[in-house]
Amino acid sequence: MPSLLRHLRFLIALQLLPALESGEETLVGGQAVLEGVMMRSPHAWGISVRRPDGTISTHAEPLERLSEKHKWMGWPVVRGVITLGQAMVLGFRALRYSADVALGAIPAGESPVPKKTEISPWVAALNIIVSLGFFIFLYKFVPLVAATQLKNVYPAFGNQVLFNAVDGVIRIALFLLFIWGVSLMPDILRVYQYHGAETVFAFESHDPLTIERAQLYSTFHPRCGTSFLMTVMIISIAVYMLFPMHGFVAKFLLRIALLPVIAGLSYEMIRFAAKHGQSLFALLTKPGLWLQRITTKPPSDDQVECAISALNEAMELEKVRGGELVIA
Repeated sequence: MPSLLRHLRFLIALQLLPALESGEETLVGGQAVLEGVMMRSPHAWGISVRRPDGTISTHAEPLERLSEKHKWMGWPVVRGVITLGQAMVLGFRALRYSADVALGAIPAGESPVPKKTEISPWVAALNIIVSLGFFIFLYKFVPLVAATQLKNVYPAFGNQVLFNAVDGVIRIALFLLFIWGVSLMPDILRVYQYHGAETVFAFESHDPLTIERAQLYSTFHPRCGTSFLMTVMIISIAVYMLFPMHGFVAKFLLRIALLPVIAGLSYEMIRFAAKHGQSLFALLTKPGLWLQRITTKPPSDDQVECAISALNEAMELEKVRGGELVIA
C-alpha cells in the first residue's frame, strides 16, 4: 500500500506539471518537485531534493537553448510552444529524479548518476502523452460535452458567444476544482510549498540568496505555471468565439488544433506582463496570480534552503556555460 500511495503521489504531481513549472528560455524559473525544487537558467538547470535523512541531494546539467540553434524557434508565439514542450520534458525528468531521492532510492553519499539523469525517450514521451491526454479530456472534451448538453436543453445556449462563454466557465470550474481537490492531500500540499518563487524574486531583486532575505518575498509570481494555465483558459474563450464551427466533432478538433496557438499567445502575454506590471496584459493575468493562493503555500526555511541550493547549482553551471542571465 505505501508503494501504491507513492506512485499515486508521483502521478498526481505529473498531472500538475504545467501548473508547477515556469518555463522561460531567457529568465530564471523554478518548478516544485517531490520534496525539492528544480531551478533553470538559460543554459543550465539544477535540482535539490531533501532526502529522508534530512540531507540535500543536488544535481545539475547543461541545458540546450533551442532558439540559439534554430532562429525560427525564437519567433514570438512559436518560442512559447517550443519552450513549453522543453519545459514539460525537463519537468518530467526532474520529477523522476526527485521521486527517486525522496523515496530513498538514492541513498545519502551515493552519486545519483555519473553524468546525466537519462530517461528513455519512449518513457518520457509516453508520460507526456498521458498528461496531455488527461488535459485534453478534462479541459476540452468534458466542458464541450457539458456545454453541448446545455445547448440541447436550452436552445439559447446555441449562440456562438454564449456557448463558448459557458464552455469556458465550465472549463475553469473544472480546473479550479481539480487544483483545490488535490491541495487537500498532505503530500501535494508539500509540493505546493516547494515552489521557489520567493527565491526567484530575491534573485531578480539582486538580493543576497539567503533564507532570511528570500523569506521576505512573495510566493506569487507572474511566470508561475498556474498563471500560464489560467491565462490559457481565459484566452481560449475569446479565440474559440472567432471560429463559428458547427457540430461536436468539428468543435472538439478545433480545440485540439488551436492548443499550440493559444499556448504560444498565453506565453507571450505572461512574458509581457512580467516586464510591464501596469499594462492591460498584466491585468488579464491577475486571475492566475489569485489562483496561486491555492497552488503556492508559504515555505518553511528548510524548503527555501532547497530552492536556494537548486538556484546556486544552476547558476554555477550557467557561468561555466558562458551565459549572462536576463532579469525580467
